[in-house]
Amino acid sequence: MRSNFVCRVLDPALVFALAGALSMVAAASGSGGNPSTPNWEEAGDEAVRNLAGMIKIDTSNPPGNETKVAEYIKAILDKEGIESEILELAAGRGNLVARLRGNGTKRPLLLMGHTDVVGVERDKWSVDPFGAVIRDGYLYGRGSLDNKDNVAVYLEVFLLLSRLGVTLDRDVIFLAQAGEESDSHVGIGFMVARHWDKIDCQFALDEGGGILLRDGRVYYVGVSTAEKVPRGIRLVARGTSGHGSVPLADNPITHLAAAVAKVGTWQMPMRLNETTRMFFERLAAISPPDERDLYANLEDPARSAAVQEKIRALHPRYDSMLRTSISPTIIQGGFRSNVIPAQAEARLDVRALPGEDIDAMVATLRRLIDDPAVELAPPGGGRVVSRSSGVETEMFRALESAQRKLFPDAATLPMLLTGATNMAPLRARGVQAYGLGPPVSVEESDRVHGNDERVSVEAIRQFVRFVYEAVVAVAASDKNRRPGQS
Repeated sequence: MRSNFVCRVLDPALVFALAGALSMVAAASGSGGNPSTPNWEEAGDEAVRNLAGMIKIDTSNPPGNETKVAEYIKAILDKEGIESEILELAAGRGNLVARLRGNGTKRPLLLMGHTDVVGVERDKWSVDPFGAVIRDGYLYGRGSLDNKDNVAVYLEVFLLLSRLGVTLDRDVIFLAQAGEESDSHVGIGFMVARHWDKIDCQFALDEGGGILLRDGRVYYVGVSTAEKVPRGIRLVARGTSGHGSVPLADNPITHLAAAVAKVGTWQMPMRLNETTRMFFERLAAISPPDERDLYANLEDPARSAAVQEKIRALHPRYDSMLRTSISPTIIQGGFRSNVIPAQAEARLDVRALPGEDIDAMVATLRRLIDDPAVELAPPGGGRVVSRSSGVETEMFRALESAQRKLFPDAATLPMLLTGATNMAPLRARGVQAYGLGPPVSVEESDRVHGNDERVSVEAIRQFVRFVYEAVVAVAASDKNRRPGQS
């Protein structure tokens, strides 16, 4: 699959032509003569082909058109003799669900990912963002890391369980859902509200974590066990409109700019929880001495403030995990350069820690801004608030076990996701949900929602095996029994 300085586009016709052959080969071969062991190279390559096929289907949201990917996946499952169905709240916004039956002694496991992607700036890409180009060992394309990679890998694990006849204690459900990027009511919201019986589960695996590469090796396996809650706040400044040649003391843009500057340079206090405390404790244990000193002294009263400032400068993502974050993102005001407007507005992207007192935070911001000309409109609605998933569950231990087997020099770290995923409504229903992702460097992860988004072919291969090992550990009836053995 790899080639140096060669640009190659996958032929979508190969996907279905090879799927059946790979199915037979994977079931018949395996490593070490054990028919219950997948052929990892072939399984990884098939996942890459399926990922490429999905990338070629433009599901930019809006408008989405996720049914096209659902139909693509359904055709693959049909060839395997696996029943599936596509469910739509709105035309073209399809969610696909399929199930492998277990013996029912344990509650189901859900493997899920979203098939919509954010839009692209085509002129900023070095390749066609929907061309599924492989170059220098990387597969380029919108959705290659968010989130068609998880969809393709979970699909591959689902196929392997079926092909190899793995006896299951619990049903394994596969869900490819629509609308995560902006309108989840057509996706996970629809499935939870109208089709909960089809996805009801004890455990779920989704996006949001990641296997971090540092200096070419796996540094840690990050498993998202909690996530921040998005809440938007509006700042509205009002004043007297007039001619731009006559400066006015109540100019709304001046007042708004001062308020935004205050908020943008201020931070909420640090507040650790079970997830973040364990994250930094385990991170300290595997970090070089200079970083270890930072993470190990976060709660030292004499050093905490200085340590937090260093973390903020070196690792903004880690800093965001420490506190509820507030980022000014939009400023609007005025319509002509020679007119002072009567109103100006700013938007603040607030990502609240689980359990944050939003009313108290809003009151603090009002005191900070301290300007009667600026109104602070508190957040309303937003995504559901949910509890964190446990780190002592069978699923989390299975992920730790898979890490020790495949990446013995690394560690498994529970993570607080600074963004938002579709796990929140599941956790609100009592599901223990965990976010995973393939091996990536910080540089690769920074391409998510950006230009030249890409994932390495080798990362997909490794991710398939990692997920499969964890799923078998938590779902299979007898992990050492070959099909047909008693």
